[in-house]
Amino acid sequence: MSKGIVYLVGAGPGEPGLVTFRARELIESADVLVYDYLAHPELLKWRRADCEVHYVGKKSGFHAMPQDQIETLLIEKADEGKRVVRLKGGDPFVFGRGGEEARTLAEQGIPFEVVPGVTAALAAGAYAGIPLTHRNTNSAVVFLTGHEDPGKKLLVDWRAYGKLRNTTLAIYMGMGHLAEILRELVAGGLAPDTPAAAVQWASLGRQRSVTGTAADLAERVAQSGLSSPAIVFVGESVARRSAIDWFEHLPLFGRRVVITRTRDQNSELRDKLEAFGAEVIELPLITVAKDVDRHALVEILAELGGYDWIVFTSANGVRFFFEEFFKGFDDVRSLGLLRFACVGRATAREIERHHLKVECMPASATGESLADALIATGSLDSAKVIVVTGNLNRAALVKKLEDARAIVDRLPLYKTEKTNLADDPVADDFRRKGADAILFASSSAAQSFAGQAGALKLAPDARRPLAGSIGGHTSATMRETGMPVDFEAKTASLDALVEALIERLKG
Repeated sequence: MSKGIVYLVGAGPGEPGLVTFRARELIESADVLVYDYLAHPELLKWRRADCEVHYVGKKSGFHAMPQDQIETLLIEKADEGKRVVRLKGGDPFVFGRGGEEARTLAEQGIPFEVVPGVTAALAAGAYAGIPLTHRNTNSAVVFLTGHEDPGKKLLVDWRAYGKLRNTTLAIYMGMGHLAEILRELVAGGLAPDTPAAAVQWASLGRQRSVTGTAADLAERVAQSGLSSPAIVFVGESVARRSAIDWFEHLPLFGRRVVITRTRDQNSELRDKLEAFGAEVIELPLITVAKDVDRHALVEILAELGGYDWIVFTSANGVRFFFEEFFKGFDDVRSLGLLRFACVGRATAREIERHHLKVECMPASATGESLADALIATGSLDSAKVIVVTGNLNRAALVKKLEDARAIVDRLPLYKTEKTNLADDPVADDFRRKGADAILFASSSAAQSFAGQAGALKLAPDARRPLAGSIGGHTSATMRETGMPVDFEAKTASLDALVEALIERLKG
């Protein structure tokens, strides 16, 4: 058996968009994924279905797995010939113990690669409006750790760093000793009125910042309740924050918004919400699995050249269709003159991955709107149409197409089922904290939420979310299930739904 390889990969500061292309490529191809507490859960969705996953997170007072056992795990999996991705928050070589893991791998003769990531100080500075260097005040930046190995002979000489001038100090893992660190810096010569700040959960919608001076920041942090994980900055450039803080002024900053994992357009909705600063909670209400109707598949693939349109209502349908298609054909030209129609940009992107053009996609992301758009092409009279579905068939879509004189064949390729939310960490977070709003982008999302309501009962002190709907059809479903409709999009689109949310929260 050939020896495997270990990739020490920086997962960045939190925001998935700040992860490198190389990191995503490796996650998608990994046989084994070993990840930390600070790696964003969204990154795990990029892995293959058969990828082996190990959580080894460390946070204050709790280690899922000791460091020596983590290194043993990496060696064992590589010795099995596996591609192992060790996903570490921030950058592997900046206070991430990546150096220790690399040394151990080298000693054992295990091939490895190090993939840098955006380290927390860079992200915290950028997202809190604190330039780490500035030509008029700060010509240097120093990364320090406030949480050291007690077995080391030499600890940080904080008084020595208090003597530095024109320098920004970026202190990792210092919240537990903040008052002592700042006292030592001042004792070393740092001016007590030097601007200072602490930034928690940098780059995410739950980011929080507290500013002050070297003399009073520790007290301000204690009063605010801000805790780890956080970066502390000390230096004159912190004063620039009041002028250039951009992230914390976004219209949804600090708002917790729930979306439900019932459609593949979720990634698109999530991106739109996060662009406005929201903390997005994605409730995993359903699971989607391949469930192919073999009889229908064989019949349709055998007559593929005779169809005019193929219609997709989810990215899952696209993925499963092409998995089955390429089992029987090795050339995409075997699709013949088949034209593609779909709902939502996420579904369109999945089609376009195969270098195919989407010829029909309505602005409104509903099955009924897709039917209307197809009818408007004037091409349906006696046209043969494949509608790729799951176990929740698109009856309204199919009926509209058939009423327009199309010959429709359903192709069931997947099934959706309820998720067990009892021990799900995202569901538990929602139960404990609640949210400012929950958005329903489809009737199926509303039905799934209503069906799981018993497992999502909020704690007495949790925030009660407003409920928002993408349009009239979804609103009607919400009311039928007993849910209120606190606001509704003016048009049935994700942009309009987000706009309605912003307006409602303003009021």
